[in-house]
Amino acid sequence: MIDVTKLLQRTVSGALVAAALVTTLGGAAIAAPHACPEPLTDTASCYSGQDADGAYYTIAVPKRWNRSLVVYAHGGPGFTATAEEPAADLAEWAVLVEKGYAWVASSYRRGGYGVRMAAADTENARKTFVETIGRPSRTYLHGQSWGGNVAAKAAEVYPRSWDGVLLTNGLLAGGSRGYDARVDLRAVYQYYCRNLPGPAWQGLPKDSTLTPDDVQAGLEACTGKAGKRTPAQQRNLDDILAVTRLPERTLDVHLQYATFLFQDIVWKRLGGRNPFSNQGVRYTGSHDDRALNAGIERFAADPTARRDLSYDSDLTGQARMPVLTLHAIGDPQVFVENESAYRAHRLVQTFTTETEHGGLATGEYVASIDALDAWVRTGRAPSPRSIAASCTGTCFYDPGYDPAPFATKVRPRPGGTTWPAMTAAQEHAWSRIDGVGIAP
Repeated sequence: MIDVTKLLQRTVSGALVAAALVTTLGGAAIAAPHACPEPLTDTASCYSGQDADGAYYTIAVPKRWNRSLVVYAHGGPGFTATAEEPAADLAEWAVLVEKGYAWVASSYRRGGYGVRMAAADTENARKTFVETIGRPSRTYLHGQSWGGNVAAKAAEVYPRSWDGVLLTNGLLAGGSRGYDARVDLRAVYQYYCRNLPGPAWQGLPKDSTLTPDDVQAGLEACTGKAGKRTPAQQRNLDDILAVTRLPERTLDVHLQYATFLFQDIVWKRLGGRNPFSNQGVRYTGSHDDRALNAGIERFAADPTARRDLSYDSDLTGQARMPVLTLHAIGDPQVFVENESAYRAHRLVQTFTTETEHGGLATGEYVASIDALDAWVRTGRAPSPRSIAASCTGTCFYDPGYDPAPFATKVRPRPGGTTWPAMTAAQEHAWSRIDGVGIAP
């Protein structure tokens, strides 16, 4: 599917998890111990199960536990929810368990979009750990990519559950603005390539049978392959990249999300209503901006759809526990300018010179969680420079980096340059409306 977060080899089969379920406690199915993934085989105990809402979870407890717990929110969103997913996440983040932290993660109860749903399932994973293993001395919330949006939302909705929050390469602009670059891509792509069914805002029609391979084939038909492009294909590619400001190496990833994730949001979560707009946006950088702006599809958001997407995913900045972020300056999927869109009362932001979305230097993740732990225990906030100095091994921190405003990377809609995208007052007012948001 289109969940582009890299997952390592799955080591726990659904059959093994099902066979391990032995009892029920507090509404959560409890699993007997089973073999941990490498490299934790001899250094930790692992558990898996399924909670009362249907989400699968995986737990790891190191033999030399420091009594701190990391609760992980994964990225995506993908379109599946299986027992293998949190087990694969554990393999990816095993370094934190090796450092002495216990760890738990949820698959979320279903695939598809839903930030508040995923935040609730992440909170349920924390509760499951307490019911299964016991109460830790400190609990840290970690979100990666779209999981950064999930974790930041969970920090606001369940503030008493977390002692500190770590957000890595997080989508912190929220859903109502954070996808505008892909909204623009879908419209610009359609103008030049004309090989996906419209309108652009829906991603695909509800009953479309197109596959990710079909979308990839259409992109190649329009823009060609490196070293084999016709002049017309090269011109199409140049215009698409210049107007959208997206990197060529992840253009296919962005287009897949702008197709299938938008289809999920519009048809499965919002009942066919459109939450996106490109009204008032002037596109520039092409060979003929006048023709582009005259011919590109224009659409306005349904106000209730935009409200529901905003309520579900936008962040008010009301998190009051220590929040530490880590972001690669060259992140080609979740742009570093997301950091300029985020607000929190106790916030330290760190940046590295890396150019990938996932798989940053292992030492940076360890330095981040240790710095957050020290901050919580001592009450003294770290600085980007002190965190960089504490990092062992090969690290790529740039302590002096300051991200540019979000609007310098993503073309803003009228009135869309101030943050937060949803105020605390708006959230309170909308929460009193029956059926607001996106259903679990």
